[in-house]
Amino acid sequence: MGRLTTHVLDTANGRPGAGITGQLYVVGTDINLVTEFTTNKDGRVDTPLLSEEDFVCGSYELVFNIGQYFDSSEDPAFLSDVVIRFNLSQDEHYHVPLLVSPWSYTTYRGS
Repeated sequence: MGRLTTHVLDTANGRPGAGITGQLYVVGTDINLVTEFTTNKDGRVDTPLLSEEDFVCGSYELVFNIGQYFDSSEDPAFLSDVVIRFNLSQDEHYHVPLLVSPWSYTTYRGS
């Protein structure tokens, strides 16, 4: 039943963060790439980053490459990558939203 999803909102421009690339890593003794992703026009990833078949409790790291996204605007980004490290401790749905501008970000455990 466990899965992991995410989405990105561009709070500086009041729209979804479309076309933002990123990576999901599992963190243990080593840090290993699980998957790479690109957000769609709604700022969401089309499929879960971890689905029921490959969901394992543990520590993970999401990296959002927002510098590339904001560098295409007139103001160069202060932030290049947003790294969020978190724990999945139960077999359930986890959602990690990212609200981002070129200068700041906020995240939380969504539903």
